[in-house]
Amino acid sequence: MISDKMVALGANHSVIRDLFEYGNQRAEIVGRENVYDFSLGNPSVPAPVEVELSIKKILNEKSPVEIHGYTSASGSIETRNAIADDLNKRFDTSYSASELYITCGAAASLISVLRACICPEASEIIGIAPFFPEYRCFTEANGGVFRLVSADTENFQIRFEELESLITKNTAAVLINSPNNPAGIVYSKQSIQKLADLLERKSKELGKSIYLISDEPYRELVYDNIEVPFVPNFYRNTIVCYSYSKSLSLPGERIGYVLVPKSTDDGETLYAAVAGAARASGYVCAPSLMQLVIKECVSVRPNLTEYIENRNLLYSSLTKMGYEAVYPQGAFYLFVKSPIGDGNRFSEIAKHYDLLLVPGETFGCKEYLRVSYCVSKEMIRRSLPAFQKALDEAKNL
Repeated sequence: MISDKMVALGANHSVIRDLFEYGNQRAEIVGRENVYDFSLGNPSVPAPVEVELSIKKILNEKSPVEIHGYTSASGSIETRNAIADDLNKRFDTSYSASELYITCGAAASLISVLRACICPEASEIIGIAPFFPEYRCFTEANGGVFRLVSADTENFQIRFEELESLITKNTAAVLINSPNNPAGIVYSKQSIQKLADLLERKSKELGKSIYLISDEPYRELVYDNIEVPFVPNFYRNTIVCYSYSKSLSLPGERIGYVLVPKSTDDGETLYAAVAGAARASGYVCAPSLMQLVIKECVSVRPNLTEYIENRNLLYSSLTKMGYEAVYPQGAFYLFVKSPIGDGNRFSEIAKHYDLLLVPGETFGCKEYLRVSYCVSKEMIRRSLPAFQKALDEAKNL
């Protein structure tokens, strides 16, 4: 027998990945330079030079066993100490290595945390639209129920009344993502404080702990001096999932961490549950070489110049044409409103011009499309006539 649930997950392909593969097929026909692929959030900015230098240093100075051998299941103590020190300096905290679990990227972080939190007594995870679509997959595959707060398409903050109505005795955690994929917005300090106050109040009313899972792979990708609130400083029952995929342009290396502060309710038990979930999922001992690299580069921040230039070029060009879009404060996505009110339909129109835009329905906003601008500036320039043609065709429907 074969698991029906896993078959369904395998057969229900990611819309983003399907668009990417479609682009590869079209490239063979019309040439790569004639396909305008805005599907994947694959960083176009190279890893900082410190990453390359640290790899060379490690290869020259460390033994093969140190470079390629197993670390502790929870990660190298030296790397965890370095991450804790960096967080403490930046956010006025007092974390230690024992509160950090090194993971194989953001997906492993999220799956381990969700699996640790979901139990028969509290099986529901609440997400906020627009949201990364794998949240639903990760939740449901691990026995949970995914509830969704609809998008606040005016301000792209949080619909607090709707959120409160979804919180029940079955709620295990609320899951947020800021800077946000796909909208590029940052939850304000006021929103985070209001969220913390709501969860504190509901926890007392229900007589249980409601955890807040903060998914932060884009924490360092923020523009215009916008502040990204450090969520654990507002709500003590916060678990942080982090990845270096975007900040250090290392998506293929699969390296990140989970932060479980001891201040959370049952903090040591929760950490043990995260470690147990990682073990059960086969996520023990993240890549050893990358752990050594992170230790050396923990304080390195990304160069945002290219992303800012891409954002400005794309946003100004599309809005001049007549598109409506959310002005990104962070990440590297432009969330564009479909000119015909249906993101799926407009995505198909755009494909007539080999313009690949991800429909917003998968993110919980059917009337929008996500445009990943972590691409070359030259491709953005070459794509602009295609954007205009797609808009013209939509107007003539």
